[in-house]
Amino acid sequence: MINLYPAQIESISLHRVGNKNKSEGVFLSAEPFSLNDETTGLLKEYFFKPFREKEESYFKLTNEVDLEFNELYKIVSEIFAEPATLHANSKKVATHLFEQSNHPHIKSGEVYVVHLSNIMLDNVKVEAVGIFKSELKHDFLQFEERGDNLDIVIQQGININKLDKGCLVFNVGKEEGYKVLSVDSNRYDTKYWLENFLGVDALADENFYTKNYLKFCQNFAKDVVLPAEDKQQEVLFMNRAVNHFAKNDAFEESSFLNEVMENPELIPEFKHYKVEKGPKYSIEDVSNFDIANKAVSDARKKIKNVINLDTNIQIKLDFINPESAQKFVEKGWDEERQMYYYLVYFNKEQKT
Repeated sequence: MINLYPAQIESISLHRVGNKNKSEGVFLSAEPFSLNDETTGLLKEYFFKPFREKEESYFKLTNEVDLEFNELYKIVSEIFAEPATLHANSKKVATHLFEQSNHPHIKSGEVYVVHLSNIMLDNVKVEAVGIFKSELKHDFLQFEERGDNLDIVIQQGININKLDKGCLVFNVGKEEGYKVLSVDSNRYDTKYWLENFLGVDALADENFYTKNYLKFCQNFAKDVVLPAEDKQQEVLFMNRAVNHFAKNDAFEESSFLNEVMENPELIPEFKHYKVEKGPKYSIEDVSNFDIANKAVSDARKKIKNVINLDTNIQIKLDFINPESAQKFVEKGWDEERQMYYYLVYFNKEQKT
C-alpha cells in the first residue's frame, strides 16, 4: 500500500518532447527547475492525485532479452546510484520518450523528471523517480486592466487537476526490474507509454494475485454459479469469497473452497473452470499467496450486490455478513401466478 502524502520533491527537471513523426523536435532545458513553496505544493498535487485515486496495479521494468537492455531501467538505476545525476539523466529520459513518439496520434508535451523521497510503500520509506507528461492544453481566461476597462485575455495552459501520463519507479526490487506504478488519462496511446517507453510487464505480487483471483471468482460466479443456481446464490458466493479474503492474511485454496463453496458439487466445477480460464488471470498454477488488503477493498467496491428482476424491481443485498441474505431472504415459486418470488423478513424499515 502506498502513502504519497509525506513524499518530498528533491529535484526536478523539465523538458518538452514533440512528435517525431511530425518533425516537432525535442527541447532540453539546460538547468534543473528551481522550486519554491508554491510550485512545490501545486506540482505534488498535480503529480500524485491520480495515483491516490487509482487502483494499485504494479508493473516491473522488463526486456525480452535482458533487463539491462531496458533503456529506462539503466537511466533510473543511475539516478538511484547518484541522485546528483538527475538532470543529466532526465535529458536521456526525454530523448528516449521522443524516440518512441512516432505515431501521428501522439501529442507533444512537457516532461517532468523528478527525484522523490519519503514515500511510504508497504510501511517502508523509499525513494522513487517520477516521470510525468502533460499533453492536453486548455483555454483559460486572464483579466487585464487597460485604462478604464477590464479586458479578457485568452491564454492556453494545462489543467493541474488532470495529469495526462505519469509513472513512479520505486527503488525497490532492482533485480526484478523495480516496482512501478503508471497512470494514463488518454487511453488511445497506452501501448506507446507502457510498452514502447516504459517497457513494463505486470508485477506478480500479492496485489496482483489478490486482484486477479477475485476477478476470476467473479467470472466463475457469473458463468457457473448463476446458471447452476440463481442470482441470489451468485451474489452470496461473491460476498463469502470477498469476506474470506478480508479476514485472512494469506490465501490457501482448499481452505477457501471449503469455507466459501456451500454446494460441494460446484468444487469440481471450480477446479475445471480454473484449468480452463486460469491462464487468462495468471493464476492457473497459484493456490497460495499473501493477501493484499487494498486489493480486497477495491474489489468489494466493484461487486454489484443487486438482483434485477423482470418486473422492474431491484433487490440490493447490501451487507457485510452474507448469512443475512440466507436468513432473511427466501426465494420461492407461486403456483397461482406461475411466477418466482422473493420473501424478505425485517423488523423495521431503516431511515435513509
